[in-house]
This record gives sequence, structure tokens and C-alpha cells, in this order.
Amino acid sequence: MVFLIPSFLADDAVETIPPYVLAALKSSQVIFAENERTARRYLKSISKDIVIDNFEWYTIHNIEKDQINTFRQKVKEGKNIAIISEAGCPGIADPGQMLVAEAQKMQVEIKPLVGPNSILLALMASGLNGQHFTFNGYLPIDNVEKRDKIKLLEQESEKTKCTQIFIETPYRNNKMLETLLHVCKTSTMLCIAAELTSQNEWIKTKTISEWKKEKTDLHKKPVIFLLRG
Repeated sequence: MVFLIPSFLADDAVETIPPYVLAALKSSQVIFAENERTARRYLKSISKDIVIDNFEWYTIHNIEKDQINTFRQKVKEGKNIAIISEAGCPGIADPGQMLVAEAQKMQVEIKPLVGPNSILLALMASGLNGQHFTFNGYLPIDNVEKRDKIKLLEQESEKTKCTQIFIETPYRNNKMLETLLHVCKTSTMLCIAAELTSQNEWIKTKTISEWKKEKTDLHKKPVIFLLRG
């Protein structure tokens, strides 16, 4: 069986991980983790009883051919495998999706486990359209391409009433906000969900015009952006 193990969005949010996740981990023999060091720290934080070195550890890089072969071999050996994302849920904006796709090809039983997902938590609290939404991942880095993409998302949202969701590398968040405030119409709704599940969490939805009136520092903070034209 392949268990999809949710992890913290914030280090101080141990309570967001349901108890049955621990049972799934204890029944696993192999762990594929996006980051082994933080995954080991994660396991220690949810249980002192887990013997971390008893697992076979593999790091998810860019899902190279050798890694796919290793994953397939462990499945054929009949071992329970846990896939752990760096933050949130495996397979959602996460390289573990390629391993899950391989498990589907092999017709292995896959068990997704409930845990915090920043995209859905932000959408839930935004007040924007939760019936029709699109997650766009990262927008282009190039400034011209980014501006064009934002305009396109805004136009699509106006046309279809769809909430457009996207993320940015934390150290470029302020630049993203600056671009949004410059490119979007003043009436467009923008939700910013910052540091979800942490003690410093905040989620605000305002028009572009309203955002322009306040100073907002998002530097190095995990943030979800939601746009509704």
C-alpha cells in the first residue's frame, strides 16, 4: 500500500495532523520524502516512539528514472510506502505526484490521508468562488510574462467567475503583490492568505483599490494568492 502522508504547514501546528496518520507511518517500511531532513524532524515531532532509522529512506528529487525504478521495486517487494511532502499534502503542487502516478500504473492501493492543505484552507476563508476555481501554481518569473499572465487570469476570472489561485517563492512575494496592484483593475478582488495554521496566520480579502491603501509586508512568508475579477 502507498500512504500519502500530510505534513505541517507550520512547525508549531502539530495539532493539524490527525492521529491516524501516525498509525499509517508505523505500518510503513519505506519513506519517499521531498526533504529527508525535515521529514525526519516531522516524524520526531509527532511521535517519540517512532524509530526513524528503521525506515528505508529515499529523497524525491526530480523523479529521475532510477528513482522510479526504486519505487517500483519497493512496491514489488510488498512493502508499505509512505510519501511525505515538504508541506501540506503529497501530490498537490508537489513532486510526489509522479510517484503516485506510477503507483496508479501498477494498480497499487493508494491511501490519501487527511491533513492541512494551504490551497483549500485559503479558498475556504477567502469568501471567493469555491464552486469554480483554478490552481495555477507558480506564475512566470519574467516580469513581462508575469504581467501578461496576471492580466489573462483576471480576464478569465471576469468571464467565467472563476477564482484564480497561485503561489510565489516567499522572497518574491512583495514583488508579486506590487505587480498585482499595478496590473489589476481597482475593482478586482484579491485574497492574501499568509502563514496558514501558524500563530501568525492571517487571511484578508480586499479590492485592489483597498490593498493599495495599506502597507503589506509578505517577505519570506508562505502565502497563497487568490484573484477574482
